[in-house]
Amino acid sequence: MKKLSYGHQYIDEEDIDAVAAVLRGDWLTQGPAVEAFEKAFAEYLGVYHAVSFANGTAALHGAYFAAGVEEGDEVITSPMTFAATGNAALYLGGKPVFADIDPGTICLDPAEAEKKISPRTKVIAPVSFAGYPADIESFLSLARSCGALVVEDACHALGASRGNSSVGKEADMTAFSFHPVKHITTGEGGMVTTDSPRLAERLRLFRTHGITKDPEKMTGTPHGPWYNEMQVLGYNYRLSDIHAALGLSQLSKLDNFVRRRKAIAALYDSLFGDVPGLTVPPQSDGHSYHLYPLQFPAAERGAIFARLGEEGIAGMVHYPPLHLHPYYRERFGFKEGDFPLAEEFYGREISLPMYFGLTDEDIRRVAETIRQIMERED
Repeated sequence: MKKLSYGHQYIDEEDIDAVAAVLRGDWLTQGPAVEAFEKAFAEYLGVYHAVSFANGTAALHGAYFAAGVEEGDEVITSPMTFAATGNAALYLGGKPVFADIDPGTICLDPAEAEKKISPRTKVIAPVSFAGYPADIESFLSLARSCGALVVEDACHALGASRGNSSVGKEADMTAFSFHPVKHITTGEGGMVTTDSPRLAERLRLFRTHGITKDPEKMTGTPHGPWYNEMQVLGYNYRLSDIHAALGLSQLSKLDNFVRRRKAIAALYDSLFGDVPGLTVPPQSDGHSYHLYPLQFPAAERGAIFARLGEEGIAGMVHYPPLHLHPYYRERFGFKEGDFPLAEEFYGREISLPMYFGLTDEDIRRVAETIRQIMERED
C-alpha cells in the first residue's frame, strides 16, 4: 500500500545539481548564492527587497524586530496558527494579542482584530492560513489608524495572490517559510519581503548578529578594512549558500507547483461537495493551497483521523489553537471558549495530503476512503 503524507517535498536532479555545484565551489555560506536567491525571489514577487533567514520563525522574529517591537508592545494575530507567530513577539519582550478567525476564510477576522487595538499595538500580523490570502487591505487600514505596521505571516502562502498582486508585496513586511512541506523548500529557511529600504536594512542587521561591515553605516571611524560594528542585539539567522542554491532551483518550479496544488484542491472539492457532514476549505482565485483543511463532524474527527492512518493516509491537524497551549494558558490566563470560532475549526479539521507529487489516483483514493469511513460512522 502506497503511504500518503499530508505534505512532502519534491526534489529533482536539477535541484541536486544546484546544491552539488555549491558544495564543489568556494562558498558554503555568506557567498553569492544567497544574494542570487534573494534577488530572484524579490523579482518573482515584484518587491524591492527580499531578506533571507535560517527558517520561517527567524523571519517572523526579524520582521517584528524591524517593526520596532519592544518590551510591552502588542502584536495582534490569530490563534489559528503555528506557535512561531506568537512566540516571535515574546522573544522581543512583546505580547501576542489574539483575535478570533473569520470562518469564511479561516484567517484573522479584521473586525475582531479592530476590537483588540490598544495604545501598545505595534504590529498586526494576519496569517494567510493554508494559502488563503488574508484581507490585507483591511489590516493595512487598521494599522494606519493606530500607527502600527502589518507583518503578514505568509508562511503558508507563497504563490498566492490578491488580484494582480502577489502575496508578499502589499504588507509592510511579509514572512515566508521554506520548510519541506511548503510550496518550495530550502531544507530549512525563510524570507521577509518589503518595499522599505529602512526595514530591509533592519532585517539584514538583525539576521547577522546586529553587525555591519559598511563604513558608511558605522558610528565611528573604521580601524581598517577588517573593522565591523555591532549596533543592535541581533542573531545568527543567516541562510547558507547550500540552502539558497536549493531555494533558487526550486523557485523556478514554483508556478508549476502551485498549479498542481490548485488542481488537487479542485479535484478534492468536486469529490467532497456532495458528502454530508463535510465542509471543504474556503475558495479563492488567489489561494495557493499549502494545506487542504477539510472539516468533519467534531464528534467523529478523532476516529476518522485514526482510520485514515490505518489505511496508509497520514493526515495532520492544523492547529491546536495557540492560546490553549499550556505555556499560553499559564502565562496569560487563556481558557477554552476565549476564541470559539478558532476552537470550533480546530475540533473539526484534518489536513489531507496536498503536495506536488500526488496523482489524481491518489486523490481519488483519499476521497473514496473518507466516503467509506463516513458511511461506516453513520
